[in-house]
Amino acid sequence: MSAPARTAPRHELPVGSEPAAPAAAPGLSRSRESAIDTLRSGLRLSPEFARGLWLTLVFAVAATAGKIVVPVAVQQIIDNGLTGTGGPDLEFVTRMVALCAALLVVTMVCSYLMNLRLYRATESGLATLRRKAFRHVHDLSVLTQNSERKGALVSRVTSDVDQISTFMQWGGLLIIVSSGQLLVATVLMAVYSWQLTLVVWICFLPLLFGVRWLQRLLSRAYLTVRERTGDMLAVFGEAVMGAAVIRAHGTEGRTAGRIDTTVLATRSAQVRAQRLSMAVSPFAEIVAALGNTAVVLVGVWLGIGGDITAGQLVAFLFLLTLFVQPMMMATEIFNEAQNAIAGWRRVLGVLDTVPDIADPGEDGRVLPRGPVGVRFDGVTYAYPEGPVVLDGIDVEITPGTRLAVVGETGSGKTTFVKLLTRLMDPAEGRVLLDGADLREVAFSSLRSRVVMVPQEGFLFDSSLGDNIRFARPGSTDTELEAAVADLGLADWLAGLAHGLDTPVGQRGESLSAGERQLVALLRAYVADPDLLVLDEATSAVDPHTEVRIQRALDQLTRGRTSVAIAHRLSTAEAADRVLVFDQGRIVQSGAHDELVSRPGVYSDLYASWVSSSA
Repeated sequence: MSAPARTAPRHELPVGSEPAAPAAAPGLSRSRESAIDTLRSGLRLSPEFARGLWLTLVFAVAATAGKIVVPVAVQQIIDNGLTGTGGPDLEFVTRMVALCAALLVVTMVCSYLMNLRLYRATESGLATLRRKAFRHVHDLSVLTQNSERKGALVSRVTSDVDQISTFMQWGGLLIIVSSGQLLVATVLMAVYSWQLTLVVWICFLPLLFGVRWLQRLLSRAYLTVRERTGDMLAVFGEAVMGAAVIRAHGTEGRTAGRIDTTVLATRSAQVRAQRLSMAVSPFAEIVAALGNTAVVLVGVWLGIGGDITAGQLVAFLFLLTLFVQPMMMATEIFNEAQNAIAGWRRVLGVLDTVPDIADPGEDGRVLPRGPVGVRFDGVTYAYPEGPVVLDGIDVEITPGTRLAVVGETGSGKTTFVKLLTRLMDPAEGRVLLDGADLREVAFSSLRSRVVMVPQEGFLFDSSLGDNIRFARPGSTDTELEAAVADLGLADWLAGLAHGLDTPVGQRGESLSAGERQLVALLRAYVADPDLLVLDEATSAVDPHTEVRIQRALDQLTRGRTSVAIAHRLSTAEAADRVLVFDQGRIVQSGAHDELVSRPGVYSDLYASWVSSSA
């Protein structure tokens, strides 16, 4: 958040925030899995896709069978109605036309019911997939989430699932209809002439083998498309959310360049995939032309020999059209199928990622409410492929203690509080809450007892009251006003034109940085935790707001255990105890006055603060 102009000396430690954690390898890929295995995995996760499928297939068979009504009617009319032994039979022709019309109406109804059931099934399945994917992303640890850009993760839950939706509702329908159409056309063609049917399949077999070979290339190409799309959405999201910073630093040109690069990379991936998929279309047209020519030539030759009638040959040509049509559509279907399978692999890759911070659920311990004590027992932690950032931490925090954590950048402060709130688990040792290992405590119990107020509290695009009652949605306006008064913020609330109904805007942008921190403190107060963890809630605010925040903090921390990452010595001065971190170890511990008088890291920090404030 941006800092206002300084009008008075600020009590600040010459330290910053922890560096970002090294990226972990999330293993969010299924690129080597076959298309069939991917589809099976997807159907297992979303059984709604296959629910009631048998009835849908019944309607599909009826709708597909209806496509042969016209060829059969034409054959009967030619052979029995027009060229029969007794001459033209107009009554027979009329009956066949009426029967054909009735059967076409039945076919239309079956086709409608098939589409309706298929759309319902796919929407239900996709809704389940979206819910599972979102909840799983939300359950992933902060470390795993930080290993991928947020926009790329969001694209797996949105655009990738949308791609699956497009295929399931369009390509899936065509696959069912086309498969049935091929089968029915082949069977009836064989009834009319097995010789001509053999000719047709000999012509089209090379196309089928070529498509299978192309499938492997398209699979990789469309996976690249989905990855480039995710990168593009991530860059778009960063550019929109960071618009103010981009303008402030005059980096519009560089940002536009990044966007252009990702857009062009996405375009190149799309063009390559389309070029591969379109390679089938000309080949299919040539094969279809050869097939038609061969059927006419061989059909005339069979007709001369008396092996096929004129009506049967005409009907066969109608059936050949039904046979060729799915073959010609195969290119587009195949194109969408590979795109959807690539998207499905990315979604399944997210769902395959096992959360390293797991909720013990019903087996978890539920701790009674009340003042809480904390103990770190031989805790060591290192980020994946990174150095040790906490080494052998042994410390006990007694109930009701106001603890301040200080240290230089990278000393381990942020990692310490992440372990305390179980955003991460230690590699070695235990973090104990009232004697219980945090890994054994149910999330419902842990989150009700431990609340963290981050340095920049996230606000949702809603009213001020809704954001304050976020942890306790049942809180009334009266209860919220009482909380505001308890923290000494009644005058601030009264100064807002709409009080609790004040809209805060996206990410709270309608409020100042200090006001957003006040909302975060009010939210924590309403949550009523037993252990409060704060990441320097008085940074980047004007002196007047800092006084308000400090007053609210005094009330908020009263009677409960609190741990605050202190970037200012004013926070450490108000604490009962100070822990000083240096290179992943606790090098000093004690009250502020005691540590200032003792040579060491803390006294050096204090001297630096005094000199910067002079």
